[in-house]
Amino acid sequence: MAQVDLDYLKRAKKRRDVSGKAIAIVLGIFGLISLLPLIYCFSTAFKPLDELFLYPPRFFAMKPTLKNFSDLMAVTANTTVPFSRYLFNTVIITVGYLFAMILVSTMACYPLSKHNFPGKNIMFKTITTAMMFVAAATAVPSYLIINALHLPNTYFVYIIPGLANTTGVFLLKQFLDQVPNEIFEAGKIDGATEWQLYTKIAIPLMRNAQATIIILSFGGIWGESGTAATYIYDEQLRTLGWFMGTIGGGLARAGASAAASLIMILPTIIMFVVQQSKVMDTMAHSGIK
Repeated sequence: MAQVDLDYLKRAKKRRDVSGKAIAIVLGIFGLISLLPLIYCFSTAFKPLDELFLYPPRFFAMKPTLKNFSDLMAVTANTTVPFSRYLFNTVIITVGYLFAMILVSTMACYPLSKHNFPGKNIMFKTITTAMMFVAAATAVPSYLIINALHLPNTYFVYIIPGLANTTGVFLLKQFLDQVPNEIFEAGKIDGATEWQLYTKIAIPLMRNAQATIIILSFGGIWGESGTAATYIYDEQLRTLGWFMGTIGGGLARAGASAAASLIMILPTIIMFVVQQSKVMDTMAHSGIK
């Protein structure tokens, strides 16, 4: 009987190993397929002009060149605003927005998670309800509020309207809910103030969740173009995303457009790859109750 059980266990283990390898192979194939658009975008950015219109098209560049990037710089050579100015504006706005958004979101989620006060449940339900509305549904009231605050044609118009990040508050609160209340109670016993509990305990414990929110928000603010087109009148204050959308030029600027596409998506990809483990950890813990 013992021998039969041992043989059964060996067969079961072998089946699990085979099925595990099969699943890994299938997932690997789908992973490679999902990477194909990114690889093609990267390859296209280095194709000379004749290869861009080659038929049938080639997936990889046969004669890689950096001319597309020099053409991209040349687009603004004869304009009043250089390429570096658009890039500078985008970096400043992106850094400023992400810092302010994380500060506001963490300060909002901390009392919602670790304090009881009148209207707490209603407030959180309002936040979750707001997640259902797309930007187009709030375009008119947003426009009226932004103009009433005199934000147009300033850097603040890129930053302040986006601070009400309902997705960020929701994920951060769900993540902080997993932290035992006893940790904060121990801090209070040791004489810590609310500000110290927030900065010394809550903020460090939410680092993974903060990294996730930054990654989810980075792509939107880095490629921002709608705000620049609607609220900015001074060319000096416009962003890289807006400039990339105005390149156009047909066949002559096809290479520059390909290089621009790579520049817009590459920072987002790099940030996600670097912070991928933190994203997975946050998503796993945010749904646990």
